[in-house]
Amino acid sequence: MSHVDLLPVVKEFISKDHGNFIEGQEYISAGSSKIAAIDPAVGESICLVSSATAEEVDLAVERARKAFKGVWAETSPAQKGLLLNRLADLIELHGEELAQIESLCSGKSIHVSRAIEVGQSAAFLRYYAGWATKINGETISPSFPSMAGERYTAFTRREPVGVVAGIVPWNFSLMIGIWKIASALVTGCTVVIKPSEYTPLTLLRIAQLALEAGVPKGVINIVNGDGVVGQRLTSHPGISKVSLTGSVPTGKAVGKNAMDANLTRVTLELGGKNPAGLLEDVDVDMAVAGLILGAYTHQGQICASPERIFVHRSRIDEVIQKMVQGLQQMKIGSPLDEAVNFGPLANKAHYEKVLGFCEYARNQGNVIYGGKPIDRPGYFMEPTIVLAKDRHDRLLHEETFGPITCFLPFDDEEELIDLMNDSEFGLAASIWTNNLSKAFRLVPRIEAGTVWVNMHTFLDPAVPFGGVKGSGIGREFGSAFIDDYTELKSVVVRY
Repeated sequence: MSHVDLLPVVKEFISKDHGNFIEGQEYISAGSSKIAAIDPAVGESICLVSSATAEEVDLAVERARKAFKGVWAETSPAQKGLLLNRLADLIELHGEELAQIESLCSGKSIHVSRAIEVGQSAAFLRYYAGWATKINGETISPSFPSMAGERYTAFTRREPVGVVAGIVPWNFSLMIGIWKIASALVTGCTVVIKPSEYTPLTLLRIAQLALEAGVPKGVINIVNGDGVVGQRLTSHPGISKVSLTGSVPTGKAVGKNAMDANLTRVTLELGGKNPAGLLEDVDVDMAVAGLILGAYTHQGQICASPERIFVHRSRIDEVIQKMVQGLQQMKIGSPLDEAVNFGPLANKAHYEKVLGFCEYARNQGNVIYGGKPIDRPGYFMEPTIVLAKDRHDRLLHEETFGPITCFLPFDDEEELIDLMNDSEFGLAASIWTNNLSKAFRLVPRIEAGTVWVNMHTFLDPAVPFGGVKGSGIGREFGSAFIDDYTELKSVVVRY
């Protein structure tokens, strides 16, 4: 294991400033503001990216609509699937390049960038490609009375909604961007994607690779910028659907913008304060290994990560002791060091926010392990374990989106369900037990879009994903996404 040397192509890519990507061309407006892409491992700028002007947002939507009505509408379903598979091939071919760019920009371990950002992006693209020829309606037999011997039949069609605005967060910019691109393209829509201003680089490279794969110009467009650019895009009258992955406050604002614009449909995959419930018969070693993987991968900056850990009172001391032992084994350092498994937080603003939670926990006297910044360049902090003072503790209710797990003991299963559901969020949850009969009885009572049993955080493209309560509207993956990217048209025929 060693520190990864940057590929020459990566050095070249980050040596120049970047613009927006519209109809197959890069746009760098002389008068637009510049955004610095910051390497969170050192806190220094990598390169500059142009923020989209209002005119560029309008142009991106216009060109996406032109492609939607023209070249993409004329592309057969089988060809759409073939193009997505070609893009998946190119992502794998350029995998190390993409992984290095992503680790430089987001601070995630090179292992995570390779396996998830690159590997899972290709896997999800291939899954979605398989749906291209399978988006169908149904035939219906109406019950209209016949007046003069005439008959009736009916059928439904699934038609693409139009131009999709995809708002992508900074934590998994490549993979989540691919989810939105693939969902739109396979259903016949075109897209305008706005990456996070913190992690804009990999999706700009993906747009170039899509062009190389043969995706027609204008089908995929990228506009960069902060929330102002996002607001322009999501409230644009030329947008037919908004797909956002982000925080609850952002989701509420985006949903309101979209509805006010033109009752624009939305899919909102928002935050989570995800609970894990460890029953009395839990396999502690398996649960601890699973929770460390789920809670501390990418420094806990995963929307589905477990943040609230409820453990049967008879096992909590053992669980916390082994959690601490596991965290002590973590090597902290550069995300481009292959021996490291815990890197920096992704940006300065988030780093300061998470450290604020740690300061609160220290003032309460309930930090079990970690909780302090690390004295080195970049946005590094210790992985942290906190014992809640009671069920009303702030750290059991506010999403930290960082490497902090908050523990609380429970005495019986009724109390556990009450604790797990005591949240405005409802994205994901997990149950850890050797009694599957008991697990299956608890699953329907847990208020979450996904419930894992003896695992946490893993996603599969065939399994729908999304939240309930404050964690969002709509579903990604499986066949569920088709409803959100198509309009159902009914056709009735008299003969």
